Amino acid sequence: MNNRLRWDVMAANADDEKVAAAAAAQVVRRLIVVLLLTAAALDLTRCGLVMTAGRHPAPTAGLVAAGLAAAALTARTARGCQVGQRWAGWTALLIGGVSTPQAAASGFRSPYTIPDTATAAVGVLLAITILATAGRMGRRDTTPQFPVCWTGKPRGVPPGGTP
Repeated sequence: MNNRLRWDVMAANADDEKVAAAAAAQVVRRLIVVLLLTAAALDLTRCGLVMTAGRHPAPTAGLVAAGLAAAALTARTARGCQVGQRWAGWTALLIGGVSTPQAAASGFRSPYTIPDTATAAVGVLLAITILATAGRMGRRDTTPQFPVCWTGKPRGVPPGGTP
């Protein structure tokens, strides 16, 4: 026979729900970090392609500097997202939203076709991931609570039930 009271069982279930919500948030953070690091790698790939294309030195230097700055910002954002900084989510959304137009601006010409297409795809996936999980990563409880439905009893106690 189990020596737990009904309240203890409900409290254990509530703890399990919190652990599951925290684990889901960690998985989402890791996914966002992977997408950000992929975007940084694509920026660095584009920098290497610009240098090998043999253009005029001044525009090449400008494009390389912009690519390195974008890669550094993306890597810093990935680190911030990994540790749960609030600003990192907004920055990741901005990076995801700007990646697709930035890739389209180059026109998908050779030799940039593959990195530009990949950048556009990663940008869209990143923006969708951020928007799909907006507001859930930093919260302990991912289910919405409506004040109108509040019964005044501790969580886990059914309406009309006693602890």
